[in-house]
Amino acid sequence: MVRLPLTPAEVERGQRLGALLRRARGERSILDTALDARVSPETLRKIESGRVATPAFPTIAAIADVLGLSLDAVWAEISQSERGVDRLWAQRT
Repeated sequence: MVRLPLTPAEVERGQRLGALLRRARGERSILDTALDARVSPETLRKIESGRVATPAFPTIAAIADVLGLSLDAVWAEISQSERGVDRLWAQRT
């Protein structure tokens, strides 16, 4: 299966997701967080660094649960900038 290249919006959303998870993790180690979420530390590291911009939903759900984040809050945070871009695009057309 060939993956299509990510759009700039997807890359930006992945970076916002990574930043959110890093902030929520605080002083907690990547290893402890990953093990509690049942994902590999490398997977969590890649998500936090934005190298995995579109992680699987169950992965994000598990990490969010461990960090005490609601999925609604995660979505609101990572899609925040996109709404502004959508509004700007609508104004131009």
